[in-house]
Amino acid sequence: MVDEKKKKILIVEDDEGFRDIVKTSFQGTEFETITAEDGEEGLKKEEEEHPDLILMDIMMPKMNGIQMAKKLKKDGITVPIIYLTNANDEERISEVMEMGDGNVDYVVKTEVRIGDIIERIRKRLTKNQPT
Repeated sequence: MVDEKKKKILIVEDDEGFRDIVKTSFQGTEFETITAEDGEEGLKKEEEEHPDLILMDIMMPKMNGIQMAKKLKKDGITVPIIYLTNANDEERISEVMEMGDGNVDYVVKTEVRIGDIIERIRKRLTKNQPT
């Protein structure tokens, strides 16, 4: 059996502690993680690493998650995105969902466990597999 290449997950999160917890949670899984601390760094890492999925905060310094997603979309990059947010703000959530063309999801940080995020990523990447 051929060992498949690990799927790359780009974690874009300005809270270093939370970013480290999420990154550590992926150890021992079928995923490789890359991290960035804001949207500007996230764009650079996306260009260098071509992740299979981006897990990112909405509210960040320099460039927030919505601005980063708009830039990716403008550049024709259609990588699935799961937003991490502390805000259970229906207007903001509606905005990010409308931008995603069905390729976007969101998680309210305070309402989910890290294991649930990993499961959601597995489902999202399975859904996006070519048939």
